[in-house]
Amino acid sequence: MTYKTILAVMESPTQAGGFLDYAVEIVRSFDAHVIGLHAETVNPTPIIAPMEIPDPISIQSLQDMAEKRSAELGDIFNKRAAREGISYEWRKIVSASGFSGSSVIDSARSCDLIIAPQVSPDAPGDARADFESFLFESGRPVLLVPHVDKVAKPFNRVMVAWNGSREAARATFDALPFLKKAGEVEIFSVNPHDSKDQESGLTGAEIASTLSRHGVNVTATSAHADKAKAATIIENRLSDNSVDLLVMGAYTHSRLWELLFGGVTRTLLESMTAATLMSR
Repeated sequence: MTYKTILAVMESPTQAGGFLDYAVEIVRSFDAHVIGLHAETVNPTPIIAPMEIPDPISIQSLQDMAEKRSAELGDIFNKRAAREGISYEWRKIVSASGFSGSSVIDSARSCDLIIAPQVSPDAPGDARADFESFLFESGRPVLLVPHVDKVAKPFNRVMVAWNGSREAARATFDALPFLKKAGEVEIFSVNPHDSKDQESGLTGAEIASTLSRHGVNVTATSAHADKAKAATIIENRLSDNSVDLLVMGAYTHSRLWELLFGGVTRTLLESMTAATLMSR
């Protein structure tokens, strides 16, 4: 397994820095083709003029702004990709549905990997929800790049947040191309429970054995803390071990961005100290 078609989601001109550095390095390391994508939402709600009819001038102005923003992002992406000499193409989709549109989802589902920027906590609620829904409805692994990373770095140290769930297994195997290239991979379990088939101390041992057969340099560890939150334990581990990539499973339930450890996904993704690959 490898990544041969990668979708890079462009949302802001600020992505000309660290985000595109990551995208270019990953595309190059896997000799892949990259698709730059921007989905722009144009508000379909009629703007009412004093005569209570749609105001065509205002509507056209919104469309023009959307086209200008898409053109700017396309120019940034195309110039960088051409300069790097990688295989690439650019897609802009301007519609009333934005990232929730079927054409955007279709583009994502035909890719091996999605690379996207960390979702800004300051983004409007509706826009944030649409973007989050797109990432997980795509059915593809999503690599989120932190805003704080201004320069790309290799994923030499990787940590897999593991509890044996379907989501954790999916994320682990979706990340296998990165795991095989990494120098160190840690299977990390927080407050694992005993089961009738396995003692808590052995949690992660079996998946570690499986990964080792793929040539992954892997170890399995666990942490126990009576009152500490899972997010805090994971964040501390990321910092203490200078982890470059966090791999974790996620699922949607009553709310978006729920994590296999019991709903700490948003905490982790808002603080993001490491690039994070998620699957569900």
